[in-house]
Amino acid sequence: MLTPEQLVDRALALAEECERPDLHRRLTLVRRRHAAPSVRVLVVGEPKQGKSSLVNALAGAPVCPVADDVATVVPTVVRAGDAPRAALVRPVGPGPTGSGDDEAVERVPVPVETVAARTSGPGAERLVRAEVELPRKLLEGGLELVDTAGVGGLGVAHSLTTVDLLPTADAVLLVSDASQEFTVPEMAVLEHAAALCPTVVCVLTKTDACPDWRQVADLDRAHLQRRGHDVPLFAVSSTLALLALQHRDRELHEESGIGALVTHLREQVAGRAATLARRSLVHDLTAVTGHLALATRSELQTLEDPSSREALLEQLEEARAAVDEQRRRSSRWQQVLADGVTDLVADIDHDLRDRSRVVVREAEEVITARDPGPAWPEITEWLDRRVAAAVADSYVWAEQRSQWLAERVVEQFARDGGVATPALRVGAAAEALDALVEVPDIDPGDTTLRERVLIGLRGSYTGVLMTGLVTSLAGLAIINPFSLAAGVLLGRKAYNDDARQRRQRRESEARTVVRRHLDEVVFQVGKHLKDRLRTVQRTLRDLITDTTDETARSLADAVRAAQRSTKEATAGQDARVRVLRARLDRIDRLAADVRRLDRAPAAAPAAVPGPVPAR
Repeated sequence: MLTPEQLVDRALALAEECERPDLHRRLTLVRRRHAAPSVRVLVVGEPKQGKSSLVNALAGAPVCPVADDVATVVPTVVRAGDAPRAALVRPVGPGPTGSGDDEAVERVPVPVETVAARTSGPGAERLVRAEVELPRKLLEGGLELVDTAGVGGLGVAHSLTTVDLLPTADAVLLVSDASQEFTVPEMAVLEHAAALCPTVVCVLTKTDACPDWRQVADLDRAHLQRRGHDVPLFAVSSTLALLALQHRDRELHEESGIGALVTHLREQVAGRAATLARRSLVHDLTAVTGHLALATRSELQTLEDPSSREALLEQLEEARAAVDEQRRRSSRWQQVLADGVTDLVADIDHDLRDRSRVVVREAEEVITARDPGPAWPEITEWLDRRVAAAVADSYVWAEQRSQWLAERVVEQFARDGGVATPALRVGAAAEALDALVEVPDIDPGDTTLRERVLIGLRGSYTGVLMTGLVTSLAGLAIINPFSLAAGVLLGRKAYNDDARQRRQRRESEARTVVRRHLDEVVFQVGKHLKDRLRTVQRTLRDLITDTTDETARSLADAVRAAQRSTKEATAGQDARVRVLRARLDRIDRLAADVRRLDRAPAAAPAAVPGPVPAR
């Protein structure tokens, strides 16, 4: 059976022969996509759970930073390559860090062994991501491992950056260490991943350091079952896996548990993605062969059977008129798309503001319950986690609504007589949250001994003086036990009043800081979500428009070919018929080969290698 590359090359040759530059351009994109397949696997979880160590164990190289005092802030993409190489991707110009536009970034080649240090050292925040290529069997076939920033531990920007990548992933590895069962934030991440990604896998790490990991694994499986998630859970030790690779110890490799995870990635992730990619390829090739065969078959039929010429022309004209009418009726699906985007923009703004109001109310309750001055670091940490969770929920909701809108538009297009459209694929939007300001500090409320003494003296002065004057009428000195007692009481009251006023000022300042921070979050995240929605709108609009234009072009070419055949001389008809028959035969054989490719079983995944270092 011919390979997909050979089928695409044959289709390209036929498109060029039939003078169809639109189909040639479409096939060029298909070949480029098939030549560089991508099966993206995101490694997500809370900070310090072993994500980077797991990526290093799967890749067989220390490409991600691992240390007790280091947290991942820059995504690291590990993919297959002919030789080890690495590059740091950073923005060009004043654009936002993390832009997904390749024209707005530059790649700086660096040695592979320095990637971990460069992505965790000074200046790492200004990087977009790190890209590493390694010659590894696991990565063959387009598998990409992406080490992400910890969700919930590094602020809103990093959390949304990770959540923003979920719709672009073919699989998500949710990492949690074996020291404790799933936490509430981890279950929230699982819910987000399950809503936006087709495949989710849970990985329990650090089993070598946790003797009770089997009990924790059973508790985690119970949590998954109660939530209704049929998600596999693998227990691994990245440390043992790396040691097994270094010492070429197969028994240690099996004990690490990494082999079962690799097998699952090969069979259930890479294999399934390959099947979906083949279906997309078959869809594109089938559509192209149909377009190419239409004009060729119509012209050949009019040449071979002149009596059917008028009926064929009438059918083609009716079909072309139907397509033209469908294009005129395109205002229907365009109206559905425009109205849906307008409504969704308003809903996104309302949803964000509603969630921010809830966070503000919760923050005000926390501020009222305890003095925000000395507790401000804890309050700030809680606020970051709470805002990150609310933003992630809003993002997931907006992404699901965007997918629902796309389905509605495609359904309306089909009801208007449109043909089948290719699968909609929307890449990650540019991250727009790196400019988000941090929560500022407030007055901690600390007072020195000198300040406390001065406050007390200011309050006690009046008490000593007034009480001393009154008691002097009884013949006592101005400074006497009664005036001193009154001074102490009034000084204590003045000190307490001043402390209460200081706390009220701190509470007011804290509330103002929280509101301003939430306003900034709503502004930045709202723009981010609206930009992504407009990306979906433009992608869907271009997809349907291109599909309609291809169909209209094919019918117009068929009509022109049939009309041209009526004007050709009889002497040249035989030669033209032979050319058309040969061309149609090649198109039919290509279509048959495409159907055989669609019916062919998926290739069995390669055997999982032992802990022998890859080439």
